[in-house]
Amino acid sequence: MTHLCVREWGKVPVGTAGGFTVREAEALTAAARSHPLGGEDGSRILADHRHHLRARQMVGVLAAPGCSLEILPKIDPDMPDEDTPTVRARLVNLIDLALGLEIGDGGAAAMAHGADTLLGVLIRLFAERLLAETRRGLPRQYGACEDDLPALRGRLDVTRQFTHLAVRSDRLACRYDVLSHDIALMQVMAATVVSLGKRTRLPATRRLLDELRFVLADVTLRPSSALPWDKVRIDRTSRRWERLLRLARLLMGRDWQATGYRAGAQEGTALLFPMERLFEDAVAALLRRALAASDLEVVAQGGLRHCLGAWSQDEPCRGEVFQTRPDILLKRAGKIVAVIDTKWKRLSADPLDRKHGVSQADIYQMMAYARLYECDRLMLLYPAMPGTGSREVRRFGVHGGTEALLIGRIDMAARYPLEASLRALSEALSNRLPSIA
Repeated sequence: MTHLCVREWGKVPVGTAGGFTVREAEALTAAARSHPLGGEDGSRILADHRHHLRARQMVGVLAAPGCSLEILPKIDPDMPDEDTPTVRARLVNLIDLALGLEIGDGGAAAMAHGADTLLGVLIRLFAERLLAETRRGLPRQYGACEDDLPALRGRLDVTRQFTHLAVRSDRLACRYDVLSHDIALMQVMAATVVSLGKRTRLPATRRLLDELRFVLADVTLRPSSALPWDKVRIDRTSRRWERLLRLARLLMGRDWQATGYRAGAQEGTALLFPMERLFEDAVAALLRRALAASDLEVVAQGGLRHCLGAWSQDEPCRGEVFQTRPDILLKRAGKIVAVIDTKWKRLSADPLDRKHGVSQADIYQMMAYARLYECDRLMLLYPAMPGTGSREVRRFGVHGGTEALLIGRIDMAARYPLEASLRALSEALSNRLPSIA
């Protein structure tokens, strides 16, 4: 099994020592083409340049028969690579924030136990958490049961009793409720355990999964295509299983940007995330935490107003086509007070660059948002290089108007000051802006 790791936009050699063989490269590009996020030719994930494969702006794990490729995030293609465990830990933290898995320090603990890929970290984390929960007891629910018994239990099924059992005086058709842990939630967990047992490469993780298979031996094992996801109910008694269910959805390909691998396309497992979307969702989750005690509401992927419609000389246009979807809206009492757009790219560090490396297309987009959403507070938010801190970089005004466009950056590696930094940026954006030098 050949496993290699590369950063976004990085190259992996093909046909040379330290790289993939031609057959493995072909299998990986075929896997990329078959993945829902790969586009028609798979080039949104991998680009085949014959003598090397180039990763795109997609992170996670792509697998094919006998090989796998892990793609880790990188803000600036020109910067030297950081050590892999550190970058992988940051990626686990982003996934945790974006999907609300509440992993905490669990990802670091999983890596300490030898999980050497993103998929390995998440599988180890799932196995440890599920084993801990099963030791506290399995959730149970009452379910309807029908059986032919020698003595009455529950209620008599009159129709069956006087048809199928008309000549069986020693049997009664009974309908009754039984308390069992063979429920939809546990069937999902059991199927996930079996599926992950086929994917993991680490003996220690496999031992945990084998122990879980023994614990869940009495749960009906259903195929992945027939799992009762729509019947799973999280209530007051099973609330502690909610995070595990989210993690199971992720690992079984039932959630977040179609991360699962298409059945029958290739052997292996794909767990892929568009890095721009992952960054956006992580920022939105942090903003909700930071502004929970304020009067500001955070709305991700909202707005949905259309830009254009039928023109009339006598009345304002009503938008009907070209729908917009701003990354993040800040609302106060139902009114939009600010629009934030996240960009997974590095700002220019050149002090002579008056534009700070901001794309002209991004500026046009923000000016359109200001017009369409009648909002005069705008922000473009970029990732900061690790260790450089979060801050406002520049403030622009729009010619002929009172709109303010803030350029900000956020250091996702500075885990604990993040919420305070975002709160300060958001409050500066949504309130009356003081003049700055």
